[in-house]
Amino acid sequence: MALHFVTPDATAASAGSVVSLTGPEAKHAAVVRRVRLGEPITLGDGAGVWLEGEVVSAAPALVEVRVLERREDPRPDPRILLVQALAKGDRDELAVQAACELGVDEIVPWQAARSVSRWEGAKAAKGRERWATIVREAAKQAHRSWIPEVAAVESTADLVRRAGSQRILILDPTAPERLSAIAPDERDIVLVVGPEGGIAPEEIERLVAAGAERVLLGDTVLRTSTAGPAAIAVLNVARGRW
Repeated sequence: MALHFVTPDATAASAGSVVSLTGPEAKHAAVVRRVRLGEPITLGDGAGVWLEGEVVSAAPALVEVRVLERREDPRPDPRILLVQALAKGDRDELAVQAACELGVDEIVPWQAARSVSRWEGAKAAKGRERWATIVREAAKQAHRSWIPEVAAVESTADLVRRAGSQRILILDPTAPERLSAIAPDERDIVLVVGPEGGIAPEEIERLVAAGAERVLLGDTVLRTSTAGPAAIAVLNVARGRW
């Protein structure tokens, strides 16, 4: 499979035009991935544009690609969102990376009551930027034409407000109904994953009172790093994405 790179210059490109990769993307292509003249590669702008082309020049500061074909992929609708509770270590980052590879459409960092990690002040902006970088690189690796958005960190109150327009599914190992039994509708699905200590009972109560549904993945209890990606895989099958 051809290597894939992302550049905003892909937005206006068409068959026959030449697109330039510069900065870190050019260095990654020329130095790390060692692209060569004539090599087929794909390009995108992260917002639906997908280009197939071939390398016409390759240097650490500039890689040029002649476009052979262009297509535009529509934004997925309805979408799958992952509300990932902040977790200690790199467990939340592992969840974000895998969720992006599996096709999540948006990621929402959640400051849950039991989250050991706290995103406050400058740390919130830095954490969001870190997650966005992970998402971008995972989307490139997975050859996705749309790069998922990473929202600003949200509180439980923010999630309650989402319940008015989106279908919120709380991953709960004590839930009475399995996720695989849920019939999809036309609403965006928001998967809520708790931190290492689980979601606090009062948070579940608030979300359920607002219209959220508790769902079970299976007979085992998954880590916060694996629950979201596993649920996305189930929904991919249910919605015909896979």
